[in-house]
Amino acid sequence: MDLPRGLLVAWTLSLWPGFTDTFNMDTRNPRVIAGPSAAFFGYTVQQHDISGKKWLVVGAPLETNGHQKTGDVYKCPVTQGNCTKLNLGRVTLSNVSERKDNMRLGLSLATNPKDNSFLACSPLWSHECGSSYYTTGMCSRVNSNFRFSKTVAPALQRCQTYMDIVIVLDGSNSIYPWVEVQHFLINILKKFYIGPGQIQVGIVQYGEDAVHEFHLNDYRSVKDVVEAASHIEQRGGTETRTAFGIEFARSEAFQKGGRKGAKKVMIVITDGESHDSPDLEKVIRQSEKDNVTRYAVAVLGYYNRRGINPETFLNEIKYIASDPDDKHFFNVTDEAALKDIVDALGDRIFSLEGTNKNETSFGLEMSQTGFSSHVVEDGILLGAVGAYDWNGAVLKETSTGKVIPHRESYLKEFPEELKNHAAYLGYTVTSVVSSKQGRVYVAGAPRFNHTGKVILFSMHNNRSLTIHQALRGEQIGSYFGSEITSVDINDDRVTDVLLVGAPMYFSEGRERGKVYVYNLRQNRFVYNGTLKDSHSYQNARFGSCIASVQDLNQDSFNDVVVGAPLEDSHRGAIYIFHGFQTSILKKPMQRITASELAPGLQHFGCSIHGQLDLNEDGLVDLAVGALGNAVVLWARPVVQINASLRFEPSKINIFHKDCKRNGRDATCLAAFLCFVPIFLAPHFQTATVGIRYNATMDERRYMPRAHLDEGGDQFTNRAVLLSSGQEHCQRINFHVLDTADYVKPVAFSVEYSLEDPDNGPMLDNGWPTTLRVSVPFWNGCNEDEHCVPDLVLDARSDLPTAMEYCQQVLRRPAQDCSSYTLSFDTTVFIIESTRRRVAVEATLENRGENAYSAVLNISQSENLQFASLIQKDDSDNSIECVNEERRLHKKVCNVSYPFFRAKAKVAFRLDFEFSKSVFLHHLQIHLGAGSDSHEQDSTADDNTALLRFHLKYEADVLFTRGH
Repeated sequence: MDLPRGLLVAWTLSLWPGFTDTFNMDTRNPRVIAGPSAAFFGYTVQQHDISGKKWLVVGAPLETNGHQKTGDVYKCPVTQGNCTKLNLGRVTLSNVSERKDNMRLGLSLATNPKDNSFLACSPLWSHECGSSYYTTGMCSRVNSNFRFSKTVAPALQRCQTYMDIVIVLDGSNSIYPWVEVQHFLINILKKFYIGPGQIQVGIVQYGEDAVHEFHLNDYRSVKDVVEAASHIEQRGGTETRTAFGIEFARSEAFQKGGRKGAKKVMIVITDGESHDSPDLEKVIRQSEKDNVTRYAVAVLGYYNRRGINPETFLNEIKYIASDPDDKHFFNVTDEAALKDIVDALGDRIFSLEGTNKNETSFGLEMSQTGFSSHVVEDGILLGAVGAYDWNGAVLKETSTGKVIPHRESYLKEFPEELKNHAAYLGYTVTSVVSSKQGRVYVAGAPRFNHTGKVILFSMHNNRSLTIHQALRGEQIGSYFGSEITSVDINDDRVTDVLLVGAPMYFSEGRERGKVYVYNLRQNRFVYNGTLKDSHSYQNARFGSCIASVQDLNQDSFNDVVVGAPLEDSHRGAIYIFHGFQTSILKKPMQRITASELAPGLQHFGCSIHGQLDLNEDGLVDLAVGALGNAVVLWARPVVQINASLRFEPSKINIFHKDCKRNGRDATCLAAFLCFVPIFLAPHFQTATVGIRYNATMDERRYMPRAHLDEGGDQFTNRAVLLSSGQEHCQRINFHVLDTADYVKPVAFSVEYSLEDPDNGPMLDNGWPTTLRVSVPFWNGCNEDEHCVPDLVLDARSDLPTAMEYCQQVLRRPAQDCSSYTLSFDTTVFIIESTRRRVAVEATLENRGENAYSAVLNISQSENLQFASLIQKDDSDNSIECVNEERRLHKKVCNVSYPFFRAKAKVAFRLDFEFSKSVFLHHLQIHLGAGSDSHEQDSTADDNTALLRFHLKYEADVLFTRGH
């Protein structure tokens, strides 16, 4: 099979750049606990609590104990001190012939939070049965004080060679030569698989009396039994009391050192008829009642040497032997011929069915139970990847016994025709809880049909299963189901998310790994996408380890950590995903690489555990395994900084000059900048945090502008130390001088951060670090602050009409001018021959409320050019004109920007120049006033003035008189 979880496989990796997101798991001050790399110290890690003292339990599955590579588990103090090996590799099972070398103790660890005990498993633990070794696996339960308390081995079955054999040996005088009997004993004993859990041998010699040569439990190896048998001397005797010898063996030899449940086998060797044959019937009946299987060997040397007919003797020996005779009865010509039946006798003994009817049939001998483990309320789930021809199985050990499902229980999802595909069911095991079905077990089979499968099932005491749902992998070789984790995000004791790893998933030309997300919907798990890794890495094995951890970022939702132990050239990395409501955020909040923690770390992320506060600061910390190291990452408290900015007064009233600055009237205000830090973890309500901040008043477009009283536009580099919930407010004084812009509010920008971001609390992810607040100007209008202006525009030109020309230029009396104008239209204007300019006298008046962003739009016909605008009064109002590109005959002028006060009037003069010959017939000037404030339609008619001129020209006649 594959090496466990990729243990010691040589992988290749190319280095690709990645991202380095950071959050509240501290990467600057990790505790790196070193152990033996050759033992793969760190392959598994678990956090452990003993009466408030915190430890790490670290698996080292290749650790040596003496001359054997048994694997072991270390206990390591979290804060300081050295690790201590628990020597669980020395734990020995009684009545079992163990093979502990390479048993991988510590390959899986499971903690029971109820009593702080834990389970350490050795899935490759083997025991000897006859000439075979069966890798059934074994786990050790360790109590909260690191003391071994119990062996858990549900797949361990008694060997077929679990026998108590008593040899009942005739030592009367007729046996000759004795040395041949000794040779027979030595040869037959050498064929027996003597040892714990297998065969025990005791020898009784009888004649006139019976004695124990040695008891069943005196010797525990073939070597020792053979040595003892080689020194057995013939005790002699003139009688052969076979019935007595058999009864002695039945009533005493099987009792002294005999084992409960062991198959009782008796081998009777004699060379003559018994002197107590009338007792045989009773003795044999008692032996049958005790389930003693009897082999009887008749040695005919005495009869053959004397020519005596052995028929009666042979019938007696056949009566002693169990039925049928052809399997249990032997006869040899003499003592020397005993050596000829050694092989046949041995084979017949080992053909016995040595297992109890209640034991599981063949199928668990290579199960590797404990390859994965998971603690449930009533016991322990154990994955057995090698069970049932490597299709795998899940076993359960409880306080009342073990539950081993029949092979047939899995056929629905693992059909018989696929039995040679080695699904490896039990590669990982866990459980989920739904509101209707209660606790349901989950197991992964990463090699099922080459694409992998996960089943969700219930297990019953009658060794049957109810399979509720199956999740299937999508890619050959991805190892879908090699890692499974259930997550209760909101701590309501109902599973919200099931995560399934496929660490060898291949995509985008790289073997990156993938973690599938399934959400619980009405007691079924529904696919909901995948977790995101760093897209830059290949051969990362993302998803090799997936751990549900307690709330790391203190937002009341539990989180998930995913290991990618081969990322970054085998150095490894972990990804932290935060839970939210009832799901997992699929983008990692933090990626921690081995290279940023300590030099030389390899395979970082091969194991992860995060359930305890290890340094007594009220925060859950992480334990992460690596090759030869266990790393503790401390959680940092998370703080939110609530910033606010308010103003007194709440608006800038430039009509109210309440102070002087630099000898000028100004409007003075105060801004109050306040900070309140809130620590998310309840244990940190008395903690303090340093806050550094800068406050800036935004630059103004128009001068003059508002100023901070401290000078300039910045209130910089300030710091304050605050407790959780404590408010700190800073007063910032500022003033506003006369300004051209009373519409755009005065804006303040505040930037704030933690004073020491590398140590202490961490600002909550996504929490704002800037604040922008504006204080508006008061517009000077009614209480509803809705301004309604009433603009009135009046304009007159200095071009004279025909009547005016007659009276003012020609200086004629009115009656003459009347007759003069009869020849003109009344709209005709007269242009003097020397005139090259037109002037317009205008006034703009606001008879209503303030008009904001009041403008004067000026346009003229193309034969005129705008020359100038001259304000004629000394009022506070002003008009400023700006050129507009590509609009040569239009002009926009701002009137007292940004507002034109109520009841205000401004008088001005506009000058235009003729741009062409004066011999033109028409001129036009258009003036229009408006504002951002909404004037009522009923008063808008007087907002424009249109001046149109139909021209006549003054005659320019020169009279001369000739000579």
